[in-house]
Order: sequence, then C-alpha cells, then structure tokens
Amino acid sequence: MTCPRGPLISVDGVTGIGKTYLTRRALEGVKDKTMLLEEFSRRTDGGPGLGKALLRALIDASAGDPFLRGGSPLAETMLLLAIKRHDLDTVLPTLSSGRTVIEGRSVDTTAVCQALQLHPDDRDAALETAIALRNFASTYRPLPDLTILVTDHASMAVTRTQQRDDCVLTNEQVTFMADACALFEELAATDPDRHRVLDRRLFDEHEAADLARLWIQTAGTGLGCLREPWQGPQARCMCCGAHQRQPEPERQSHSLIRGS
Repeated sequence: MTCPRGPLISVDGVTGIGKTYLTRRALEGVKDKTMLLEEFSRRTDGGPGLGKALLRALIDASAGDPFLRGGSPLAETMLLLAIKRHDLDTVLPTLSSGRTVIEGRSVDTTAVCQALQLHPDDRDAALETAIALRNFASTYRPLPDLTILVTDHASMAVTRTQQRDDCVLTNEQVTFMADACALFEELAATDPDRHRVLDRRLFDEHEAADLARLWIQTAGTGLGCLREPWQGPQARCMCCGAHQRQPEPERQSHSLIRGS
C-alpha cells in the first residue's frame, strides 16, 4: 500500500563539493513545487526557535571550525541528530501535502563527521561507528527515502571552500575533508538501495544536474508510510494517519479441520 505523501530526499557530501549549486541547477527543470531545506551549517540567520538554539550552541562551541567540531564529539552528535529530528518535524506538513522535500545534508553527514572525530586514525573503526550512528538515528526518525551523495576529488572541494568562504584551511582540516570524502563513499556502499552517487569526476555540471533532476523526479514512486520508528510497525503514518495493514491469517481447508 502506497502513501500519498511526497518523498524526503537528502543531498550529502563534504563542504565545497557542490551540493547546493547542483541541487539548485537540478530544480530549475522540476515543475512541481519542491521545498529545499538548507543544510544546518548555513542556517545562521532567522528568528528564534529550538532548531536555531541548538545550532547556535554548536557554532559557539566550535569557535569557527568549519566542521562544527567543539571537542565533545558524542555530545555534539546528540545535538546534531536532535536538529535533524527537528527538521523532520518542520517539514512533515509539506510531505503530507504530497510535495517533495530536499534536505541539504541529513543523518549521513552527522554519522560520517562524528565517526571521523571518534576514530581519526582507524578507517575500519570509523566506518563501523558511522554505520552504528546512522542506525541509531533511524530509531527515532525515518531515514530519507533517497540520499544523493555528491562526491569529487577532495582537493576540488578544498579549493571551492576556500574560494567561497575566503579562507585558508589548515592541513588538519584538509586531511579531515579528504577522509570524510572517502568515508562518505564507503558508508553509501553499505546502503545502496537508498543512495545514488553523483561523482563529479565522471560528469560535467550539466550532466550532473540532469542526473540529479531525474533522481528527484522519480523518487516519489511507490512510497510507503512514514512511521515513528520507536513506536513500532503498528504506529500511524505521520503523513496520512493510516495504520499498517496486518496480513490475514491463513485459513485451513475444511478437510484439514475435519482431519480427513
């Protein structure tokens, strides 16, 4: 049974990889109205609210670090995941109306960046932790229906970031970005049904935008209901309010009942 809701799509990848640019290019050819939710690291303006307060706490603690690292990765993980839950609550009315919602970064970014902080010198442990963090996030909010991972040579992302933000990244920050690029691809490979990898090393910007547009336009086919994971499969859909139908028990034939 499908749900009339719209699809929830995330666009993930390291800073400077071109997520926002390619997403906006892709949406130029989409006729249906789509809600674009900016990545949380860019939401520095606006009025008061819980999401803003959580983000401000992270920005203040990170003291200008472009990856919002304040030195307490586990505590910061909880705050970042709380922001992503808040984001879902914010866009539920839009999804319920049948419109597409695109998150600029979702729980995959939190899983990758926090896992690297916890295991900076152990790639296997970082991947294992990233998977665990993603799975943990899925226990309190549904994962996106589709995640578009934008990737490229890490050096290109570094160059774009420095030009865009008029800054010079430290050697440690450059290394962190390179490690994150690699871990994003490794994490996506563990969940291929949900991920589409948009590799800018293989496509020019026009081809990349066209491919992203195709994925966005076809993401709303055959969607199931969105349910609170912690409430179990019997929970009502957060968008249409429907309960999950239970399969009817198999009926025995009269001959079996009679023992004949």
